[in-house]
Amino acid sequence: MGRYVLRRLAQAVVVLWAAYTLSFLILDLLPGDPVTAMASAGMDGGTVDPAELAAIRAQYGYDDPMPVRYLTHLGDALTGDLGNSVATGRPVVQTLADALPSTLQLTAAALALAAVLGGGLALAATYSRRRWLRQLLLSLPGLGVSVPTFWVGLMLVQFLSFRLQWFPAFGNEGASSLVLPAVALAIPTGALVAQVLAKSMLTTLDEPYVQTARAKGAGRARIHLSHALRNASLPALTVVGLLAGQLLANSVVIETVFSRDGLGRVTAAAVGSQDLPLVQGVVVLGAFVFVLVNLVVDLVYPLLDRRIAVAGVRRSLA
Repeated sequence: MGRYVLRRLAQAVVVLWAAYTLSFLILDLLPGDPVTAMASAGMDGGTVDPAELAAIRAQYGYDDPMPVRYLTHLGDALTGDLGNSVATGRPVVQTLADALPSTLQLTAAALALAAVLGGGLALAATYSRRRWLRQLLLSLPGLGVSVPTFWVGLMLVQFLSFRLQWFPAFGNEGASSLVLPAVALAIPTGALVAQVLAKSMLTTLDEPYVQTARAKGAGRARIHLSHALRNASLPALTVVGLLAGQLLANSVVIETVFSRDGLGRVTAAAVGSQDLPLVQGVVVLGAFVFVLVNLVVDLVYPLLDRRIAVAGVRRSLA
């Protein structure tokens, strides 16, 4: 089990390094640099002293060759220093730390709601004996997946905020302001969870051990919740881990729709000003959250299915 954990940790480190390297190379290929872009945007018809511009560019290392900048920034990143924002001069880590709690709150609420909605819909669809009701419930996830997240957010604002005035449309004030953004994020995510879990449940319910449990007189509810759900939840758990990074990316759009403070506003400002250190910081943070969630999912697998732990021990012994 120890080697299983170490192997997963090593994979996580490789993913983080790859995310940092790819984001650095892609951003480096963009024409110009953020210092020149910000100087051009702030000229207002005037001119910028070339010596001052060169000094600022040297301060941020943009006059060094690309390999030198990459190794220097990578070494700084290993110590937790992602550089300073070109727009504000603040450390990137501090800027992200200030914006992260609001986004994590939204993402966690949406993920929990998606798990409840998706899991409940999958269980209801596979438990129902009425064929027409089962088909109706199984068709709902496809509709939820196909709906764009920003459109869901706009519809929720239009009907539940502007017309019915049940929830605030904008801001971060109070728990009520979290409801609509979390629902907008949870609908497509929960729909995908429901699709995967329902298909896995239908397959699991046809397994021989489930048929044996029925023959022994186990009730339908016990078969569903005790026998089938535990094994069928593994694919859904994998999807939840993969969706964590997607939720963080979608939260950028949703925070813009609902005018919430968080990584969405920080990312939009960084992209608009070509603040490359801050943009790369957002990318690395997203990769870190993705890796962390999937690492937790990998560690939960052996608890749900002992065969995974046994297989890991056998590979270690071999």
